[in-house]
Amino acid sequence: MTIPVLLVCLEIFFCRIVDVSCSTLRMVLTVKEKPLYAAITGFIETFLWFVAVRGALTIDGGGLPVAIAYAGGFATGTFVGGKISSRFIRLNITCQIVTSARDEELVERIRARGYGVTVLDVHSSQFGGEKYMLFCEIPSTRLEELKALVHEQDPKAFFMVQETKYVFNGFVKSK
Repeated sequence: MTIPVLLVCLEIFFCRIVDVSCSTLRMVLTVKEKPLYAAITGFIETFLWFVAVRGALTIDGGGLPVAIAYAGGFATGTFVGGKISSRFIRLNITCQIVTSARDEELVERIRARGYGVTVLDVHSSQFGGEKYMLFCEIPSTRLEELKALVHEQDPKAFFMVQETKYVFNGFVKSK
């Protein structure tokens, strides 16, 4: 492989990493209803895609190395885009926690750590007597902290976690 082919392969590989990462980020921004950021990201994505394709189609003698650079950049960009999205796109999540028994101490410990929590009584079920269902709205970055706090007090607590699209009023503490 000649130096010009190697340089074009590197250009294609790195352009694809950035353009596919932008594609992933653009989709997340679109779903999160941030159209201006999605449009800017889409412009960068398309520009870099064009640069990569232009290089792939105009280099003589590239063949298989160019195809590998193109596909490798795509695969790496998919991985990098997922990591970027999960790190920089902050989500609010709703945690529904069913305790294994009514436990006021647990509720107080959760509130003492700065979490807003709504408590519902859960009357007997096939899995035991009366319990609490706790609703907490938190940033996704605090999920592991909340899980550790609850499981320290109640290792059998049942968690259900969902992404929240909108929150109006209420108590949300970020960290």
